[in-house]
This record gives sequence, C-alpha cells and structure tokens, in this order.
Amino acid sequence: MMPRPTTPRSITNRTIRIRQHLLIAIFLLLGGANSFAAPATGWTLRYLPVRIVNGSPIVVRVTTPKPVSALTGMWLGHALAFTFDRPTKTWIALAGASLETRPGLYPMELQAKTLAGQPISITKQIPVQRQRYPRVVLKVPERYTAPSAEDQREIEQDKKTKEEAFKTLSSERKWSGSFAPPVSAEISELFGVQRVFNGSVKATHQGLDFRVPAGTQVVATNSGKVILARPLFFEGNCIVLDHGQGLLTLYLHLSEFLVDEGDQVIKGQPIGISGGTGRATGPHLHLAVRWQGEYLNPQTLLTLRLPE
Repeated sequence: MMPRPTTPRSITNRTIRIRQHLLIAIFLLLGGANSFAAPATGWTLRYLPVRIVNGSPIVVRVTTPKPVSALTGMWLGHALAFTFDRPTKTWIALAGASLETRPGLYPMELQAKTLAGQPISITKQIPVQRQRYPRVVLKVPERYTAPSAEDQREIEQDKKTKEEAFKTLSSERKWSGSFAPPVSAEISELFGVQRVFNGSVKATHQGLDFRVPAGTQVVATNSGKVILARPLFFEGNCIVLDHGQGLLTLYLHLSEFLVDEGDQVIKGQPIGISGGTGRATGPHLHLAVRWQGEYLNPQTLLTLRLPE
C-alpha cells in the first residue's frame, strides 16, 4: 500500500503541535517571573513583589516536596524565619533587600527535614534590580544639625535605648493578614530620598511620611507587641512594634502615646497621636519598617497581600 500523501493542512497542524510542546517545555524550565518549580524535586518557591529592588520588603512562600517539621533559609546574609500556613499548606517568611544591595542574582538557600528525619535542601537565585531615589533639601532647627554637648549625650543614650529595644526581635509570627496604613492621608515624602539638612548634613529618608495635622489618631499597621514607647532626640515621641519574623514598624514625631511598652496590640488599634516632635519640618507621621536591622520601603509592604 502506498503511503498516504501529506497534505499542507496536516503539515500545519503538526507544526502547531510541535510549537505548543516546545512552549510548554520552555515554560516548565524557566517558570514564571516570580516563581520557581523543580519537577524533579517538587519544591516550589514564590515571592512578592515580582520586581525586587534595593529597599524592598519581600514575602516568600515555599511548598516542600514532602511534609517537613521545620524549614529554614538564608538570603543576603540573613536567616529567614518560616512559619507554616495551614490554609494554603505553604511555608511563609519575610525578607528584605537593603538600600545598599547592588543589582544582581543572590542565592536563597532553603533547608528542611522531612517527618522521617531526611534532610532536603534547594537553592534558588533571586534577582535584585536597581532603584534610584531622589534628593531633597530641607531646613530644620540648628540644634538638629549641630547638636550641643548636652544634646550629644541625649543622642548617645537614645542610640543605646534603641539598640536594646531592637534586640528583642522575635522569630515567631505575630502579624495577621496584610499590613494597613497607620493613617488615612496623602504621602508627603517617599522612602529612600537623599536629604540635605541646612545645606550640609546628609541623611537617607528611611521611612514614609504621611501629611497629617497634629492631633490625628495613629493606628497599628498590624498585630504585634510594643517594644518601645518613649521620647527620643531625632525621632521625637516614638513607638516601635514587633510583628515577629524579624519585622518592626516605627511611628515617629508623635505628640502623645496611647500604649505602653509591653502592650500587645492588634491591627487598626489606636497607638498614638500625630505631632511634630523631634527633627521634623512640621507636623506629620513618619512610618518606618525595619527587618533584621535593615530599613525597608513601607510603601511596598503596604501593597503586599499576606495571609491571615
């Protein structure tokens, strides 16, 4: 029997099928823009935001190939504190790339032990891109750019006070769900801005400023514990909340405290009243986010969708 001739239509259909298989293979090899799946091992790693830049806070979600009793990780020299989220059956950790992080690929190393005690691990290269930040010139009272000897002593004492508070970081997760803005107001100055005070003193703006008048109620962005609530030289009346997994939020320039150190607070609970204390050009709220000693962009944290 003579072989059946190949028609142009059959050639076209076969070509389409081949292309489809090639595209599927490429997708499985490369994965999505912010995920990694290794079919041979069964690991899945996803992160947000999709575009990580210097200064970004990050939420990491991991699915292991087998049930594990614990998961640990390292990225950019920092230990990742993972907690298991039962509704999604994934391990979740917070992380961050400091303002000084240069563009490049940085390995995230994950290690775990199965319920049978078998060690398993994987390493994924995470890209960090470059973000440029603007520069502004500001005028503040002279004592904040040329402090007296007495002010210098206060500044040194404040430094020790903050260092002691920051040592109380907890690895267990205290936050629940996405972080919410501490006030309902426009943003007056962004994170990462290079600031020049009185034409000479240079500093990086390590938080997010909200344009609110004095007397505005300030609420907790998420659940946590009050580890600091006192007046400081530069920060003015300052509150620091520990949300667990190495994450802190700081609320600066307040006129009044509504909580005490050691209090447990929930998301949306009033914690203070806005003002213009400390080194401030006027009444406003300065919100800062600190993860394992690195200041990160609060605006990015407020956009991340996090599990309850």
